[in-house]
Amino acid sequence: MTFLPETRCTEASQAACTAAAEPAYARSPLTAQRSTRRLRLSPKYGSGPREVEVDYLWCGAPGAPTVIVQGGISADRDVTALDGGAAPGWWQALVGRGAAIDLERWRVLSIDWLSPDRLGAGSVSSEDQADALAALLGELGIAQAHAFVGSSYGAMVALAFAARHPRSVDRLLLLAGAHRPHPLSTAQRSVQRGIVRLGQASGQADAALALARQLAITTYRGSAEFGRRFAGGPEWREERFHFPVEDYLAHQGRRFVERFDADRFLALSESIDLHDVQPERIPVPATLIGFPSDRLVPLADLCELQRRLHGPATLEVVESPYGHDAFLKEPEQLAPLLREALA
Repeated sequence: MTFLPETRCTEASQAACTAAAEPAYARSPLTAQRSTRRLRLSPKYGSGPREVEVDYLWCGAPGAPTVIVQGGISADRDVTALDGGAAPGWWQALVGRGAAIDLERWRVLSIDWLSPDRLGAGSVSSEDQADALAALLGELGIAQAHAFVGSSYGAMVALAFAARHPRSVDRLLLLAGAHRPHPLSTAQRSVQRGIVRLGQASGQADAALALARQLAITTYRGSAEFGRRFAGGPEWREERFHFPVEDYLAHQGRRFVERFDADRFLALSESIDLHDVQPERIPVPATLIGFPSDRLVPLADLCELQRRLHGPATLEVVESPYGHDAFLKEPEQLAPLLREALA
């Protein structure tokens, strides 16, 4: 990234001076390329190289440095929406014009997660996702991404990317994701996958997926939030007692089934638990962000990651009642950290 020399300004010429200090692309109209590329990959659990279609979004100021942004397994390429009339992206509060990841300064690249059917493989790995992003950079003519910002599963893929393609990214910004899954978190996801498989076997795949999602929600959020929101007593209806938290969980399950399918959930949930990267192989500078209330990715795992990374690494601790989902729920606290890490 090229920085312009410092310019001294009088009060009368402040507007002109500000314009001169900004990169030229900062004043360009924002553009979005939402498309598909066919890339040649060698899936980790496949039988050899194959052509794979990768869906992506590349948006921001033309000519600006590219920042890769990836979220959890339920996130897609639509990290943000440039059209005010469109549905907001999953990280709209932090990615946009003038936001922490400012589309007037950066061009954001994001993909839809690959699944085994796309890969022609039995399972999908975080390395496969990383290789797809690296190949996409090459197709788009990007020699090096300015940063890889990854949250949850996206942070795992960012680590795999930096281990396999260290020259393709200048820095990492990792939120609520580590070099390996915690065994207790793997146990919880294993139960969720068991529920879905049982539902598929009994012809109740959607009901099972909704129930698995409800269980997952109890691991994403913090105890303090649940204690505050759902402390009331039960209500008798439909011939049984209903507890305050049940309607919330049922709603979350229904919403998930509307936009996800059982096979995709099984594959991406398993991919989290297959993830294993050696931090010592990663020379790229990294900023880690963790949340004490996160029960899926304990701070101890991020402390270990910070110690073992080969490149320089800092760990920022953000207090939040929202547990693992704090990366989605705390834009005000995260915005200054993102800006500083990208600067």
